Amino acid sequence: MLTYLPWIDLVDILLRGGNAADAAVAVAAALNVTEPCSTGIGGDAFCLFYDAQSGSVKGLNGSGRASSQATLSCLAGLGFTKDCLFSKRHGLTVTVPGAAAAWVDTVENFGSGKELASQGKPGFYCGRVARALSQAVQQHGGLITVEDLQAHQTTFDDPISTSYRGVRVWEMPPSGQGLTALMALNILEGFDLQALRPNSAEYLHLVIEALRLSFADTMWYNADPSHVTVPVQELLSKDYAARRRDLIDPDRATADVLKGSPFTSSDTVYFCTADADGNACSFINSNYMGFGTAIVPEGCGFTLQNRGCGFSLDPAHPNVMAPNKRPYHTIIPSLVTSDTTGELLSVFGVMGGFMQPQGHVQVLLNQVEFGMNPQQALDQPRICLEDVDRDDGVHVGSINSKVLLEEGIADDDVQMLRTMGHPVSIASGYKRSIMGRGQVITRGAWWAKPSGGADVCSDAAVYWAGSDPRADGCVAAY
Repeated sequence: MLTYLPWIDLVDILLRGGNAADAAVAVAAALNVTEPCSTGIGGDAFCLFYDAQSGSVKGLNGSGRASSQATLSCLAGLGFTKDCLFSKRHGLTVTVPGAAAAWVDTVENFGSGKELASQGKPGFYCGRVARALSQAVQQHGGLITVEDLQAHQTTFDDPISTSYRGVRVWEMPPSGQGLTALMALNILEGFDLQALRPNSAEYLHLVIEALRLSFADTMWYNADPSHVTVPVQELLSKDYAARRRDLIDPDRATADVLKGSPFTSSDTVYFCTADADGNACSFINSNYMGFGTAIVPEGCGFTLQNRGCGFSLDPAHPNVMAPNKRPYHTIIPSLVTSDTTGELLSVFGVMGGFMQPQGHVQVLLNQVEFGMNPQQALDQPRICLEDVDRDDGVHVGSINSKVLLEEGIADDDVQMLRTMGHPVSIASGYKRSIMGRGQVITRGAWWAKPSGGADVCSDAAVYWAGSDPRADGCVAAY
Protein backbone atom coordinates (compact mmCIF):
# COMPACT_ATOMS: atom_id res chain seq x y z
CA MET A 1 0.00 0.00 0.00
CA LEU A 2 1.21 3.50 -0.85
CA THR A 3 -0.02 7.05 -0.34
CA TYR A 4 1.31 9.50 -2.89
CA LEU A 5 0.37 11.38 -6.06
CA PRO A 6 -2.28 9.70 -8.24
CA TRP A 7 -0.55 9.98 -11.61
CA ILE A 8 2.47 7.94 -10.51
CA ASP A 9 1.74 4.22 -10.91
CA LEU A 10 4.25 2.57 -8.59
CA VAL A 11 2.21 -0.28 -7.10
CA ASP A 12 4.04 -2.38 -9.68
CA ILE A 13 7.20 -2.03 -7.55
CA LEU A 14 5.46 -4.01 -4.81
CA LEU A 15 3.93 -6.48 -7.26
CA ARG A 16 7.39 -7.28 -8.63
CA GLY A 17 8.74 -8.19 -5.20
CA GLY A 18 9.98 -4.84 -3.98
CA ASN A 19 9.33 -3.99 -0.35
CA ALA A 20 8.16 -0.79 1.37
CA ALA A 21 11.63 0.80 1.19
CA ASP A 22 12.02 0.06 -2.52
CA ALA A 23 8.61 1.58 -3.21
CA ALA A 24 9.41 4.67 -1.14
CA VAL A 25 12.57 5.44 -3.09
CA ALA A 26 10.73 4.86 -6.38
CA VAL A 27 8.11 7.41 -5.31
CA ALA A 28 10.85 9.87 -4.26
CA ALA A 29 12.55 9.57 -7.64
CA ALA A 30 9.28 10.03 -9.53
CA LEU A 31 8.35 13.10 -7.47
CA ASN A 32 11.70 14.58 -8.47
CA VAL A 33 10.08 14.95 -11.91
CA THR A 34 6.44 15.67 -11.05
CA GLU A 35 6.96 18.03 -8.06
CA PRO A 36 10.35 19.69 -8.66
CA CYS A 37 9.21 22.78 -6.77
CA SER A 38 8.95 20.83 -3.53
CA THR A 39 11.47 18.04 -3.72
CA GLY A 40 14.24 16.43 -5.67
CA ILE A 41 17.73 15.08 -5.85
CA GLY A 42 19.09 18.49 -4.85
CA GLY A 43 17.35 18.32 -1.47
CA ASP A 44 17.49 16.25 1.72
CA ALA A 45 15.55 13.22 2.95
CA PHE A 46 14.73 11.36 6.17
CA CYS A 47 13.29 7.89 6.63
CA LEU A 48 11.80 5.81 9.44
CA PHE A 49 11.60 2.12 8.58
CA TYR A 50 9.68 -0.55 10.46
CA ASP A 51 11.36 -3.94 10.05
CA ALA A 52 8.63 -6.54 10.47
CA GLN A 53 11.12 -9.39 10.90
CA SER A 54 12.86 -7.86 13.91
CA GLY A 55 9.98 -5.65 15.08
CA SER A 56 12.36 -2.69 15.25
CA VAL A 57 12.21 0.93 14.08
CA LYS A 58 15.25 2.24 12.22
CA GLY A 59 16.12 5.79 11.27
CA LEU A 60 18.00 7.20 8.29
CA ASN A 61 19.23 10.81 8.28
CA GLY A 62 19.80 11.92 4.71
CA SER A 63 20.45 15.58 5.43
CA GLY A 64 23.57 17.39 4.35
CA ARG A 65 26.04 19.57 6.21
CA ALA A 66 27.41 23.08 5.86
CA SER A 67 30.65 23.60 3.97
CA SER A 68 33.91 22.85 5.76
CA GLN A 69 34.70 26.55 5.23
CA ALA A 70 31.51 27.88 6.88
CA THR A 71 33.05 29.55 9.93
CA LEU A 72 31.56 32.66 11.50
CA SER A 73 34.75 34.56 10.72
CA CYS A 74 34.45 33.57 7.06
CA LEU A 75 30.81 34.69 7.01
CA ALA A 76 31.70 37.96 8.72
CA GLY A 77 34.33 38.55 6.05
CA LEU A 78 31.56 38.21 3.50
CA GLY A 79 29.49 40.77 5.41
CA PHE A 80 27.08 38.43 7.21
CA THR A 81 26.48 38.39 10.98
CA LYS A 82 23.56 37.80 13.35
CA ASP A 83 22.53 41.40 12.67
CA CYS A 84 22.99 41.15 8.89
CA LEU A 85 21.68 37.85 7.56
CA PHE A 86 22.02 36.50 4.04
CA SER A 87 18.84 36.12 1.98
CA LYS A 88 16.90 32.87 2.07
CA ARG A 89 17.96 31.98 -1.49
CA HIS A 90 21.62 33.00 -1.22
CA GLY A 91 24.26 30.46 -2.19
CA LEU A 92 25.32 30.28 1.46
CA THR A 93 22.02 28.56 2.27
CA VAL A 94 23.04 25.51 0.22
CA THR A 95 24.20 22.64 2.39
CA VAL A 96 25.41 19.40 0.82
CA PRO A 97 22.32 17.78 -0.78
CA GLY A 98 21.74 14.49 1.00
CA ALA A 99 18.78 13.05 -0.93
CA ALA A 100 20.76 11.18 -3.58
CA ALA A 101 22.77 9.27 -0.99
CA ALA A 102 19.65 8.75 1.12
CA TRP A 103 17.82 7.05 -1.76
CA VAL A 104 20.72 4.67 -2.37
CA ASP A 105 21.25 3.95 1.33
CA THR A 106 17.53 3.36 1.93
CA VAL A 107 17.44 0.66 -0.74
CA GLU A 108 20.78 -0.87 0.26
CA ASN A 109 19.95 -1.08 3.97
CA PHE A 110 16.17 -1.51 4.08
CA GLY A 111 15.25 -2.68 0.58
CA SER A 112 14.64 -6.13 -0.87
CA GLY A 113 18.13 -6.45 -2.35
CA LYS A 114 17.41 -5.50 -5.96
CA GLU A 115 20.18 -3.85 -8.02
CA LEU A 116 20.72 -0.12 -7.89
CA ALA A 117 21.29 2.38 -10.65
CA SER A 118 24.64 1.74 -12.31
CA GLN A 119 26.57 4.70 -10.87
CA GLY A 120 25.06 4.86 -7.37
CA LYS A 121 26.30 7.62 -5.05
CA PRO A 122 29.57 8.38 -6.92
CA GLY A 123 27.50 9.51 -9.91
CA PHE A 124 26.26 12.46 -7.85
CA TYR A 125 28.96 13.22 -5.29
CA CYS A 126 31.96 12.82 -7.58
CA GLY A 127 32.79 13.74 -11.15
CA ARG A 128 30.81 16.00 -13.49
CA VAL A 129 27.73 16.54 -11.30
CA ALA A 130 29.80 17.40 -8.23
CA ARG A 131 31.90 19.88 -10.20
CA ALA A 132 28.83 21.54 -11.73
CA LEU A 133 27.08 21.69 -8.35
CA SER A 134 29.97 23.28 -6.46
CA GLN A 135 30.64 25.73 -9.29
CA ALA A 136 26.98 26.85 -9.34
CA VAL A 137 26.91 27.36 -5.56
CA GLN A 138 30.14 29.36 -5.55
CA GLN A 139 28.92 31.54 -8.42
CA HIS A 140 26.03 32.53 -6.13
CA GLY A 141 28.24 33.34 -3.14
CA GLY A 142 28.17 29.93 -1.46
CA LEU A 143 31.02 27.83 -0.07
CA ILE A 144 30.27 24.20 -1.03
CA THR A 145 33.26 22.47 -2.64
CA VAL A 146 33.74 19.18 -4.46
CA GLU A 147 35.54 17.97 -1.33
CA ASP A 148 32.46 18.77 0.79
CA LEU A 149 30.34 16.67 -1.55
CA GLN A 150 32.78 13.75 -1.57
CA ALA A 151 32.86 13.74 2.24
CA HIS A 152 29.08 13.43 2.62
CA GLN A 153 27.75 10.42 4.51
CA THR A 154 24.22 9.36 5.38
CA THR A 155 23.87 8.51 9.07
CA PHE A 156 21.71 5.83 10.63
CA ASP A 157 20.36 7.43 13.78
CA ASP A 158 18.42 5.82 16.61
CA PRO A 159 14.89 7.24 16.47
CA ILE A 160 13.46 8.98 19.53
CA SER A 161 10.03 8.17 20.94
CA THR A 162 7.50 8.74 23.68
CA SER A 163 4.48 6.82 24.93
CA TYR A 164 1.00 8.28 24.61
CA ARG A 165 -2.16 6.46 25.73
CA GLY A 166 -1.00 2.99 24.76
CA VAL A 167 0.88 3.89 21.59
CA ARG A 168 4.54 4.72 21.09
CA VAL A 169 5.22 7.59 18.71
CA TRP A 170 8.55 7.63 16.86
CA GLU A 171 10.39 10.57 15.30
CA MET A 172 13.88 11.24 13.98
CA PRO A 173 16.24 12.78 16.57
CA PRO A 174 17.74 16.29 16.39
CA SER A 175 18.59 18.23 14.38
CA GLY A 176 15.13 17.33 13.08
CA GLN A 177 12.14 18.97 14.76
CA GLY A 178 10.29 15.73 15.55
CA LEU A 179 11.25 16.40 19.16
CA THR A 180 8.67 19.22 19.14
CA ALA A 181 5.79 16.84 18.42
CA LEU A 182 6.84 14.37 21.11
CA MET A 183 7.20 17.10 23.74
CA ALA A 184 3.75 18.49 22.91
CA LEU A 185 2.21 15.02 23.25
CA ASN A 186 3.87 14.58 26.65
CA ILE A 187 2.35 17.85 27.81
CA LEU A 188 -1.11 17.04 26.42
CA GLU A 189 -1.14 13.56 27.97
CA GLY A 190 -1.90 15.16 31.33
CA PHE A 191 -5.26 16.54 30.14
CA ASP A 192 -8.54 14.65 29.64
CA LEU A 193 -8.89 15.52 25.96
CA GLN A 194 -11.54 12.87 25.31
CA ALA A 195 -13.88 14.85 27.54
CA LEU A 196 -13.62 17.78 25.12
CA ARG A 197 -15.21 18.23 21.70
CA PRO A 198 -12.79 17.91 18.76
CA ASN A 199 -11.67 21.38 17.62
CA SER A 200 -13.58 23.07 20.44
CA ALA A 201 -12.03 26.25 21.84
CA GLU A 202 -11.13 24.45 25.08
CA TYR A 203 -9.37 21.67 23.16
CA LEU A 204 -7.57 23.95 20.70
CA HIS A 205 -6.41 26.21 23.53
CA LEU A 206 -4.57 23.30 25.16
CA VAL A 207 -3.06 22.17 21.84
CA ILE A 208 -1.90 25.70 21.02
CA GLU A 209 -0.29 26.22 24.43
CA ALA A 210 1.42 22.80 24.37
CA LEU A 211 2.86 23.51 20.92
CA ARG A 212 4.04 26.97 21.96
CA LEU A 213 5.84 25.55 24.99
CA SER A 214 7.45 22.84 22.86
CA PHE A 215 8.58 25.20 20.10
CA ALA A 216 10.06 27.61 22.66
CA ASP A 217 12.34 24.78 23.79
CA THR A 218 13.23 23.24 20.44
CA MET A 219 13.86 26.58 18.75
CA TRP A 220 16.68 26.98 21.25
CA TYR A 221 17.94 23.50 22.10
CA ASN A 222 17.47 21.68 18.78
CA ALA A 223 20.78 21.48 16.89
CA ASP A 224 23.25 19.01 15.41
CA PRO A 225 24.12 16.62 18.29
CA SER A 226 27.53 15.91 16.77
CA HIS A 227 28.45 19.55 17.52
CA VAL A 228 26.55 20.42 20.72
CA THR A 229 24.83 18.58 23.55
CA VAL A 230 21.08 18.38 22.93
CA PRO A 231 19.24 17.38 26.16
CA VAL A 232 16.85 14.99 24.40
CA GLN A 233 16.32 12.67 27.38
CA GLU A 234 15.56 15.59 29.69
CA LEU A 235 13.26 17.33 27.19
CA LEU A 236 11.30 14.10 26.70
CA SER A 237 10.98 13.21 30.37
CA LYS A 238 7.47 13.04 31.78
CA ASP A 239 8.61 15.10 34.78
CA TYR A 240 9.74 17.95 32.54
CA ALA A 241 6.45 17.75 30.63
CA ALA A 242 4.57 18.07 33.92
CA ARG A 243 6.54 21.21 34.80
CA ARG A 244 5.78 22.74 31.43
CA ARG A 245 2.11 21.67 31.68
CA ASP A 246 1.78 23.56 34.96
CA LEU A 247 2.46 26.79 33.04
CA ILE A 248 -0.78 26.42 31.06
CA ASP A 249 -3.75 28.46 32.26
CA PRO A 250 -6.88 26.55 31.13
CA ASP A 251 -8.75 29.82 30.59
CA ARG A 252 -6.15 32.21 29.23
CA ALA A 253 -3.38 32.30 26.62
CA THR A 254 0.11 32.84 28.00
CA ALA A 255 1.39 36.27 26.96
CA ASP A 256 4.92 35.14 26.10
CA VAL A 257 6.16 31.56 26.26
CA LEU A 258 9.84 31.16 27.16
CA LYS A 259 12.17 28.20 26.83
CA GLY A 260 12.49 26.03 29.92
CA SER A 261 15.51 24.56 31.70
CA PRO A 262 15.42 20.81 31.07
CA PHE A 263 18.90 20.09 32.40
CA THR A 264 18.98 18.20 35.63
CA SER A 265 22.55 19.14 35.89
CA SER A 266 8.31 25.44 2.90
CA ASP A 267 8.19 23.01 0.60
CA THR A 268 8.32 19.31 1.00
CA VAL A 269 6.81 16.00 -0.08
CA TYR A 270 5.82 13.24 2.32
CA PHE A 271 4.64 9.72 1.50
CA CYS A 272 4.43 6.37 3.22
CA THR A 273 4.48 2.77 2.08
CA ALA A 274 3.74 -0.65 3.56
CA ASP A 275 4.15 -4.12 2.09
CA ALA A 276 2.59 -7.56 2.42
CA ASP A 277 5.32 -8.70 4.83
CA GLY A 278 4.45 -6.00 7.37
CA ASN A 279 7.38 -3.68 6.64
CA ALA A 280 6.57 0.02 6.45
CA CYS A 281 8.43 3.14 5.41
CA SER A 282 7.75 6.72 6.47
CA PHE A 283 9.69 8.92 4.02
CA ILE A 284 10.05 12.66 3.53
CA ASN A 285 12.05 14.59 0.92
CA SER A 286 12.41 18.35 0.52
CA ASN A 287 14.05 21.36 -1.13
CA TYR A 288 12.89 23.51 1.84
CA MET A 289 11.39 26.59 0.12
CA GLY A 290 9.82 26.33 -3.34
CA PHE A 291 12.63 25.26 -5.69
CA GLY A 292 15.05 25.81 -2.78
CA THR A 293 17.63 28.40 -3.82
CA ALA A 294 16.44 28.08 -7.45
CA ILE A 295 20.10 27.47 -8.34
CA VAL A 296 20.40 24.88 -11.14
CA PRO A 297 23.85 23.34 -11.69
CA GLU A 298 24.78 23.50 -15.37
CA GLY A 299 23.60 20.48 -17.33
CA CYS A 300 21.98 18.82 -14.30
CA GLY A 301 18.27 19.71 -14.44
CA PHE A 302 17.57 20.01 -10.70
CA THR A 303 17.55 22.83 -8.17
CA LEU A 304 19.55 23.00 -4.94
CA GLN A 305 17.91 23.26 -1.52
CA ASN A 306 18.36 26.15 0.90
CA ARG A 307 18.49 24.30 4.22
CA GLY A 308 21.16 26.66 5.51
CA CYS A 309 18.26 28.99 6.34
CA GLY A 310 17.80 26.76 9.38
CA PHE A 311 21.03 27.99 10.98
CA SER A 312 21.42 30.88 13.40
CA LEU A 313 24.37 33.27 13.06
CA ASP A 314 24.33 34.07 16.78
CA PRO A 315 27.61 32.71 18.28
CA ALA A 316 25.79 31.95 21.55
CA HIS A 317 23.08 29.85 19.92
CA PRO A 318 23.40 26.02 19.90
CA ASN A 319 22.23 26.02 16.27
CA VAL A 320 24.87 28.48 15.06
CA MET A 321 26.29 27.79 11.60
CA ALA A 322 29.61 25.93 11.69
CA PRO A 323 31.77 23.81 9.37
CA ASN A 324 30.36 20.35 8.56
CA LYS A 325 27.33 20.98 10.77
CA ARG A 326 23.73 20.05 10.04
CA PRO A 327 21.11 22.82 10.45
CA TYR A 328 17.78 22.74 12.27
CA HIS A 329 15.64 20.57 10.00
CA THR A 330 11.90 20.92 9.53
CA ILE A 331 11.21 17.70 7.61
CA ILE A 332 10.15 14.82 9.85
CA PRO A 333 8.65 11.39 9.12
CA SER A 334 6.68 9.68 11.90
CA LEU A 335 5.76 6.13 12.86
CA VAL A 336 3.58 4.59 15.58
CA THR A 337 3.89 1.22 17.31
CA SER A 338 2.02 -0.47 20.14
CA ASP A 339 3.58 0.51 23.45
CA THR A 340 2.97 -2.99 24.81
CA THR A 341 3.77 -5.33 21.91
CA GLY A 342 5.98 -3.16 19.71
CA GLU A 343 3.94 -4.05 16.62
CA LEU A 344 3.44 -1.54 13.84
CA LEU A 345 0.30 0.60 14.10
CA SER A 346 0.89 3.46 11.68
CA VAL A 347 3.22 5.33 9.37
CA PHE A 348 2.26 8.94 8.82
CA GLY A 349 3.45 12.46 8.24
CA VAL A 350 2.29 15.99 7.51
CA MET A 351 4.59 18.05 5.28
CA GLY A 352 4.80 21.82 5.51
CA GLY A 353 7.75 23.54 7.23
CA PHE A 354 7.12 24.36 10.88
CA MET A 355 3.58 23.03 10.50
CA GLN A 356 4.93 19.48 10.48
CA PRO A 357 5.12 18.73 14.24
CA GLN A 358 1.85 20.63 14.66
CA GLY A 359 0.24 18.42 12.03
CA HIS A 360 1.68 15.26 13.57
CA VAL A 361 0.15 16.13 16.94
CA GLN A 362 -3.28 17.04 15.56
CA VAL A 363 -3.66 14.07 13.21
CA LEU A 364 -2.52 11.61 15.89
CA LEU A 365 -4.83 13.10 18.53
CA ASN A 366 -7.75 12.79 16.12
CA GLN A 367 -7.10 9.05 15.99
CA VAL A 368 -6.01 8.25 19.55
CA GLU A 369 -8.36 10.57 21.44
CA PHE A 370 -11.39 10.74 19.15
CA GLY A 371 -11.36 7.40 17.31
CA MET A 372 -11.15 8.81 13.79
CA ASN A 373 -10.06 6.63 10.90
CA PRO A 374 -7.07 7.80 8.81
CA GLN A 375 -9.12 9.78 6.31
CA GLN A 376 -11.27 11.44 8.96
CA ALA A 377 -8.16 12.37 10.94
CA LEU A 378 -6.70 14.13 7.90
CA ASP A 379 -9.96 15.81 6.87
CA GLN A 380 -10.43 17.69 10.14
CA PRO A 381 -9.68 21.44 10.16
CA ARG A 382 -6.30 22.29 11.70
CA ILE A 383 -4.59 25.13 13.50
CA CYS A 384 -1.10 26.47 12.79
CA LEU A 385 1.22 28.63 14.87
CA GLU A 386 2.75 31.22 12.54
CA ASP A 387 6.21 32.77 12.67
CA VAL A 388 7.67 30.34 15.20
CA ASP A 389 11.00 30.72 13.37
CA ARG A 390 11.22 34.51 13.54
CA ASP A 391 14.65 35.78 14.53
CA ASP A 392 13.82 36.95 18.06
CA GLY A 393 12.21 33.59 18.80
CA VAL A 394 15.22 31.68 17.52
CA HIS A 395 17.71 33.74 19.49
CA VAL A 396 16.01 34.07 22.87
CA GLY A 397 13.77 31.00 23.02
CA SER A 398 10.56 33.03 23.09
CA ILE A 399 7.38 32.07 21.24
CA ASN A 400 4.54 34.57 20.97
CA SER A 401 3.13 33.55 17.60
CA LYS A 402 -0.09 34.29 15.80
CA VAL A 403 -2.50 31.39 15.33
CA LEU A 404 -4.12 30.50 12.03
CA LEU A 405 -7.42 28.60 12.23
CA GLU A 406 -8.51 26.68 9.17
CA GLU A 407 -11.99 27.41 7.85
CA GLY A 408 -14.43 24.85 9.23
CA ILE A 409 -13.78 25.60 12.90
CA ALA A 410 -17.02 26.88 14.43
CA ASP A 411 -17.46 30.66 14.75
CA ASP A 412 -18.27 30.37 18.47
CA ASP A 413 -15.00 28.54 19.08
CA VAL A 414 -13.06 31.13 17.09
CA GLN A 415 -14.56 33.91 19.19
CA MET A 416 -13.87 32.08 22.45
CA LEU A 417 -10.20 31.65 21.50
CA ARG A 418 -10.00 35.39 20.90
CA THR A 419 -11.58 36.00 24.28
CA MET A 420 -8.93 33.75 25.84
CA GLY A 421 -6.26 36.02 24.38
CA HIS A 422 -5.16 34.09 21.29
CA PRO A 423 -4.32 36.30 18.26
CA VAL A 424 -6.23 34.17 15.76
CA SER A 425 -7.14 34.65 12.11
CA ILE A 426 -8.92 32.41 9.61
CA ALA A 427 -7.09 30.56 6.84
CA SER A 428 -9.33 30.06 3.81
CA GLY A 429 -8.77 29.39 0.13
CA TYR A 430 -5.13 29.13 -0.90
CA LYS A 431 -4.00 30.20 2.58
CA ARG A 432 -5.08 26.74 3.78
CA SER A 433 -1.95 25.34 2.14
CA ILE A 434 -0.05 26.41 5.26
CA MET A 435 -1.88 23.61 7.13
CA GLY A 436 0.32 21.02 5.41
CA ARG A 437 -0.44 17.89 3.43
CA GLY A 438 -0.63 14.57 5.24
CA GLN A 439 -0.62 10.86 4.42
CA VAL A 440 -1.48 8.00 6.80
CA ILE A 441 -1.33 4.20 6.63
CA THR A 442 -2.49 2.21 9.66
CA ARG A 443 -2.22 -1.49 10.33
CA GLY A 444 -5.54 -2.57 11.79
CA ALA A 445 -8.30 -0.38 13.21
CA TRP A 446 -6.51 0.30 16.52
CA TRP A 447 -7.72 3.90 16.45
CA ALA A 448 -11.29 2.67 17.01
CA LYS A 449 -10.44 1.10 20.38
CA PRO A 450 -10.96 2.99 23.66
CA SER A 451 -7.52 1.85 24.78
CA GLY A 452 -6.00 4.05 22.11
CA GLY A 453 -3.87 1.26 20.70
CA ALA A 454 -2.76 -0.52 23.85
CA ASP A 455 -3.41 -3.78 22.02
CA VAL A 456 -3.19 -4.55 18.33
CA CYS A 457 -6.60 -5.36 16.89
CA SER A 458 -7.48 -8.85 15.69
CA ASP A 459 -7.72 -7.46 12.14
CA ALA A 460 -4.16 -6.18 12.29
CA ALA A 461 -3.30 -7.65 8.89
CA VAL A 462 -5.72 -5.19 7.25
CA TYR A 463 -4.24 -1.88 6.13
CA TRP A 464 -6.23 1.34 6.32
CA ALA A 465 -5.06 4.57 4.72
CA GLY A 466 -5.95 8.20 4.09
CA SER A 467 -4.64 11.00 1.90
CA ASP A 468 -4.97 14.71 2.61
CA PRO A 469 -7.76 16.52 0.71
CA ARG A 470 -5.57 19.65 0.75
CA ALA A 471 -3.36 18.09 -1.95
CA ASP A 472 -3.48 15.74 -4.93
CA GLY A 473 -2.48 12.56 -3.11
CA CYS A 474 -4.30 9.26 -3.10
CA VAL A 475 -4.12 5.74 -1.69
CA ALA A 476 -3.04 2.85 -3.91
CA ALA A 477 -3.06 -0.83 -2.98
CA TYR A 478 -3.27 -4.30 -4.46
